[in-house]
Amino acid sequence: MRWLLPEHIDDILPAEAARIEALRRAILDLFAGWGYELVIPPLLEYLDSLLTGTGRDLDLRTFKLVDQLSGRMMGLRADITPQVARIDAHLLNRRGVTRLCYCGSVLHARPATLTATREPIQLGAELYGHAGVESDVEIQRLLVRALGLAKVRKPRIDIGHVAVFRSIAHAAGIGRELEAELFEALQRKDRPGLKGLTRRLDASTRSALQLLPELYGGREVLGVAAKRLPALPELRKALKTLGALADSCAIPASFDLAELRGYHYHSGVVFDAYCDGVAGPVARGGRYDEVGRAFGRSRPATGFSIDLRELASASPVRPRQPRRMPRK
Repeated sequence: MRWLLPEHIDDILPAEAARIEALRRAILDLFAGWGYELVIPPLLEYLDSLLTGTGRDLDLRTFKLVDQLSGRMMGLRADITPQVARIDAHLLNRRGVTRLCYCGSVLHARPATLTATREPIQLGAELYGHAGVESDVEIQRLLVRALGLAKVRKPRIDIGHVAVFRSIAHAAGIGRELEAELFEALQRKDRPGLKGLTRRLDASTRSALQLLPELYGGREVLGVAAKRLPALPELRKALKTLGALADSCAIPASFDLAELRGYHYHSGVVFDAYCDGVAGPVARGGRYDEVGRAFGRSRPATGFSIDLRELASASPVRPRQPRRMPRK
């Protein structure tokens, strides 16, 4: 059985490979038309650079090895986004807005789900140098256009904002240990656990945190949040940003104010895109302003990445067959 591949690692056969390649070309052409320049980061690099500013989650997903030339630890990338942030911060070093895109394989030490591959093909777009809601709107619209090219059934987007929870926790002076426990409870939507963790907090903070898991649904969720959550400046700004995204979204959008994916990595909006035919998200994204600071150059940043293999599996688009040359 020497020919068997490792678990969750698969060959891509001709029909699937053709679908993936057709979508890759179409979406990268779309990105280029919007002014996004293609970059190709390396498959592996030194671990301290690869994981800068990304948090513990990415560390656990990264394959590690020792570089035989330098003796230093290296990693096989599990996410291309931090690499592109490094390119923007240190290699391009431009002023003003920079738009970059990429496509390549990543490798995960563990599969994201029981049926997921450990070698996704990640395709994405990142916008640097603009902190306003306009860049969040642009990124969302670009993602929607990419899903439109794939012609997937019933595309939809689920949007959150990490500043909702973060502003409440910081205003109440909650310590790091309790903040981490509250984060875990909110991620699990564990209402009894949340009730226990908040019992010693002041009434206003306790009420706000226990309300967050209920704030899931359509545009009306933002109105409820504005009425019932504390009038904190950062929280109000987050709700205004979510409202702008709701106004601009061309596909059905829902809002989850307890969504804290990438809490220690993202700094603002977070979103997942779904479609029929795929169990999990086909794309994920959000704002991650703090990553540039970790690279020594503070730059506003927002973007998204598409799981190209998952998107191709749900897409009815079929590539054109090449014209065969007659045999001599």
